[in-house]
Amino acid sequence: MEPSVVLAKLPKLLDLNADNITENVHLINSKNPDVRSKYIMERLVHHLHEFARDTRLSTDEWMAGIQFLTETGKICDDERQEMVLLSDTLGLSLLVDSIDHPKPDGSTEGTVLGPFHTHNLPEKANGDKIMHNDPDGTPVLVVCTVKDVNEQPIKGVRIEIWETDSTGSYDVQRTDHSVPDGRCFMISDHNGAFWFKGVVPVSYPIPHDGPVGKMLKMLSRHPWRPAHLHFILSRPGYDRLITALYLKGDTYETSDAVFGVKSSLLIDLSQADESLAKKYDVKVGTKVIKYDFVLVSEQESLELRAKNSKEALELLGHKVKIINGLPVPDID
Repeated sequence: MEPSVVLAKLPKLLDLNADNITENVHLINSKNPDVRSKYIMERLVHHLHEFARDTRLSTDEWMAGIQFLTETGKICDDERQEMVLLSDTLGLSLLVDSIDHPKPDGSTEGTVLGPFHTHNLPEKANGDKIMHNDPDGTPVLVVCTVKDVNEQPIKGVRIEIWETDSTGSYDVQRTDHSVPDGRCFMISDHNGAFWFKGVVPVSYPIPHDGPVGKMLKMLSRHPWRPAHLHFILSRPGYDRLITALYLKGDTYETSDAVFGVKSSLLIDLSQADESLAKKYDVKVGTKVIKYDFVLVSEQESLELRAKNSKEALELLGHKVKIINGLPVPDID
C-alpha cells in the first residue's frame, strides 16, 4: 500500500503529552482489523502506560530496563532460553498456563515448561533407560498411566520426558554433550501405560550467570528448583498437558525459583518389592515413582477457558464476548 494511502487512513495526532498519549496510541492502533490482537494491544498499552505513571518511571530506569531485556535476548540460543527463564521467574509462565489450560477437578494440573525443553528426542520403548551418561545417579523406576476424566485409559499418547543428571545438569548444559541423554519420548500402550528407568531427580539451580541471575540476586532470591521430572502429554482430541512431578519434602518445595510446584504434583519415592522388581526387571529395593496422569478433552478445556475468561473479565468491569475460545470486547 502506498504511504499516502496509509497516511490518509490514519487519525491525526496532535499536541501529545503525558495526559493524552495513551488515548492517542489507542486511537492510531484502532485500525487493526483483527479484534483479538487489537484488544491485546489496547490492554498492553494501557497497563504499560499505567505502570510508568504509577511508578513515575525515570528515563534512566527505563533505559536500564531496555538494556536488561536486550542482554536477556542476547543470551538466548537453541539450547538456552533466557526469555523463558525470565517469564518463569516472574511467575508469568505459570499464570499463562493456568489461564490457557484450565483443569477441572480430578485432572492433572499443568506447570512451567522451563528453558531446557528441546525437540531433539529419541523414541524409547517401555522399560528402556533414558539416562546413560550418569554412573553416579540413583536408579529410579517410573511407572505411569494416562487416563481421561472418566478413568478410561488413553492409548497412543505421546509423552515427552526430560530430567537432569545426578549433578543437576541437563544434557545440553554438559560440555561433553553430543547426543540427547536424560530425555526421550514414549507412546502409551493400549492400557494407557508407560514406564521407564531414569535417575532419582535432584534439586538444582537455574542458570544464574546471566541477566535473570542478576535480577534474582538484586531481589535477594535464590536460583534453586526442587527435584522434579518434566513431562509433556499430547494426543489429538485432548488438551496438551505440560507438567512435572516434584519429590515431596525437597528443601526448595515451597520456594521454587520459577513457581512451578503444585500440591497435586508432589510425589513420594517408594521401593520395589519382589513382585514389582520381577514385573519391571529391576533390583529389589530400586526407587520407584508412580503416577496416574488424567487428560482433559480439547472441547472441555476450551469451554472451561471461555467460562473462566468471561467471569474474570466481567468482575473487572469488562464487557466481553468469546471468539475462538478467547475474549474480545463486546461492543454494541
